[in-house]
Amino acid sequence: MKIVVLTGAGISAESGLATFRDADGLWEGHDPMRVATPEAFAAEPDLVHRFYDQRRARLARVEPNAAHRALARLEASVGDDLLVVTQNVDDLHERAGSERVHHMHGRLRSAWCVACGERHDWEETLGDRPPCPACGSASLRPDVVWFGEIPYGMDAVEEALWECDLFVAIGTSGQVYPAAAFVHWARHDTLELNLDASSTSSDFAQARRGPATELVPAWVDELLGSA
Repeated sequence: MKIVVLTGAGISAESGLATFRDADGLWEGHDPMRVATPEAFAAEPDLVHRFYDQRRARLARVEPNAAHRALARLEASVGDDLLVVTQNVDDLHERAGSERVHHMHGRLRSAWCVACGERHDWEETLGDRPPCPACGSASLRPDVVWFGEIPYGMDAVEEALWECDLFVAIGTSGQVYPAAAFVHWARHDTLELNLDASSTSSDFAQARRGPATELVPAWVDELLGSA
């Protein structure tokens, strides 16, 4: 059975990372339009770099939780039949042991040189304008997808959804496209695991409510027990 799992901010919230937006519309205390658009980066690069440098530093202080580890355990059992597509820019899936992870919104621990196009694993700050390891230009930016930019690898994701037998969404709001449309791209069984009902809950064949750290391990146990 081929499975595609979509994960959103809700799965990492239980590790201590803030969700995408608070109830007041702010993103970790910032207006998203000031820290997450190409225009914001052009206008206030110091602010944008400072914001992502802080997020990168915070990521180093948290650990994968039971939900991340359960998905890694599922991959260890089913191998290439599982693909995790994540909206998150953290690396908690990989640190839990998952290898087949597609970051549709990029990675916080990656830097993209807009001068030469190369991408580099990155754990330090970018605010002091370090040179690109490939070309030497001080043109590195966070390798994350901002508002107005196209998510990475959507053709491959759409193909995987078209071919999968089960699509599972975990910890997503159902408000951000194109991810909100994934339930419609999947042709077969669908399941939502979420703390609260999302904007697309009614489109799933099944939905379960509760913390990801409880729902995901229980679902993986159930799936592997019936395999």
